[in-house]
Amino acid sequence: ALPICIAYVCHDFEDAVDAGIVTPSMLPELMRSRCGDHRSAQLHTFIGGVVEAVRATGAIGMVAPVAEALAAFRSFNYEHIYMRPASVAQGDAVTRLLRALVDFYADRPNRLPFEDLGAVGVPGVAAGSEEAVREAVTYVAGMTDRYAFAQARAHLGWDLAAMPAGVDLGP
Repeated sequence: ALPICIAYVCHDFEDAVDAGIVTPSMLPELMRSRCGDHRSAQLHTFIGGVVEAVRATGAIGMVAPVAEALAAFRSFNYEHIYMRPASVAQGDAVTRLLRALVDFYADRPNRLPFEDLGAVGVPGVAAGSEEAVREAVTYVAGMTDRYAFAQARAHLGWDLAAMPAGVDLGP
């Protein structure tokens, strides 16, 4: 799990740089001095820190100086990328949209796709019931972003202005 975490932290930062939200020069000095300000150097340092820890201890971990730099990097990402007001507002918009879709399908379980015999709807499920809510949540949770936004537009008349910014909504 640690290598995956490292890759996401680096990838999220790189995406934010590409979007113009942050610059490499904004990284904490601890991070830049130990890991550099380019993804390849950062990944090399982080992975090397894991390999070094495994060799020294036989357990998955990271040597302390590199772990400190990774912690600083993650804190930076939270402060400047994930928790910035625009990101929080976008998360709120997505939450409103997903809740509205769950409410729509929970109140209309006959609109849910049913896998047996190509039928539509979930047989025997009462609108608004606990089972209808569970089926609606399961269905909405499996949607891609683009599909969820298309469903919100089609079924709820969701305003494009209320859609999260920066998401490709297709044609």
